[in-house]
Amino acid sequence: MSFTREYKPPFGGTTEVRPKIWPGPVDRTPRPSTMKRVLIIDDEEDIRVMLQHMLGREGYQTMTASEGREALKQQRQAPADLIITDLMMPGQEGLETIMELRRLYPNTKIIAMSGGGQGGVLDFLPIAVQLGAARALAKPFTHDELMSAVKEVLGS
Repeated sequence: MSFTREYKPPFGGTTEVRPKIWPGPVDRTPRPSTMKRVLIIDDEEDIRVMLQHMLGREGYQTMTASEGREALKQQRQAPADLIITDLMMPGQEGLETIMELRRLYPNTKIIAMSGGGQGGVLDFLPIAVQLGAARALAKPFTHDELMSAVKEVLGS
């Protein structure tokens, strides 16, 4: 049994015998088809970019939308496994978006987030959970709090 092969240069030249190269270790980097998809909905671009960066570093494929109608359009085109939505947004706000997602995509996981009104009359996070969000995060939250919620909700 020979572990060599004849090598023919692509543009002519002399023929050499080179050792056969065996493949290296198997690359186990998640591929886009196996990565969990997360749709981030927030009207603040800085928040979207920050969450996209945090989740991307953890191996999640991310998409973003600035309000609910845009997010629903994206969900129709390329369904996400998890949707993280702000509650206070112009256009279609978060609670309305959660209700619409529950109606159209009952198996999609949702995490609600909000920085407005905690502890006051405008505290909508408990309402978001009642409407179908699996978890609620009060802004500001840490990287560890976000990742813990994401992993818990996705079951990974």
